[in-house]
Amino acid sequence: MGWLGKIVGGTLGFAIGGPLGAIAGAAFGHVFDRSNETYYDQDAMRPLPGEEAQFTFFVAAFSMLAKLVQADGRVSSQEVDTINRYMMEDLHLDPEGRMVATNIFNAAMNSPNSFEDFARQLYGQFYNQPQILEMMLDILVRVSLSDGSMTANEEQLIQNAARIFNFSDRMFTAVKSRYVQTSDKYFAVLGLDHTASDDQVKKQYRKLVMEYHPDRIISKGLPEEFTQLANEEFREIQEAYEVIKKERRQ
Repeated sequence: MGWLGKIVGGTLGFAIGGPLGAIAGAAFGHVFDRSNETYYDQDAMRPLPGEEAQFTFFVAAFSMLAKLVQADGRVSSQEVDTINRYMMEDLHLDPEGRMVATNIFNAAMNSPNSFEDFARQLYGQFYNQPQILEMMLDILVRVSLSDGSMTANEEQLIQNAARIFNFSDRMFTAVKSRYVQTSDKYFAVLGLDHTASDDQVKKQYRKLVMEYHPDRIISKGLPEEFTQLANEEFREIQEAYEVIKKERRQ
């Protein structure tokens, strides 16, 4: 049984604390908050290595998405449908996994904590793993654009997350360009502009391939449910490099 199943069965607890710990506690009624250590010393409740980081990412993803869809002061049925499709089509969550994600999403919708609170805690967990933080940024952008447009309020929240993650404006533009057509889309994917030399393009491509290889991302704590996103991002880097090479040969 994976860690999602353990949570559903009530046999696993994480002392992650903070706003995300409060969300997990509200969602499942288990002990997730360090403020209540009394019940956390049972061996059966202890996570395996890496599971706590995976759970933190999972809770943060659906907590931040909940606040993102509230950005305009209301949550439409279309936005809820978008999240449900995201669970099934992008993450391929089974019914058990969707139940976990939905519980987190609903708890976050009613939380007094802000989108930025969740982003800061996520950064505290993965500050030395920018690839994981970029994956979260990608998730936020992808969902916000799934209905065809990103509102000003949604864009502001995602930019706030990018700054909390210590990303440059260019990084935000690069992630957004994956889903919005621009003349320099492929350069943006590589974090470059069209004035970059061939050597700069090749050097940046090799750097990104090394940093964002799916196996490396997964080994750093990304939940297995998000592996398809890691593979897609890696393919986008490869595609961008091949397109630029082809265009420059013409």
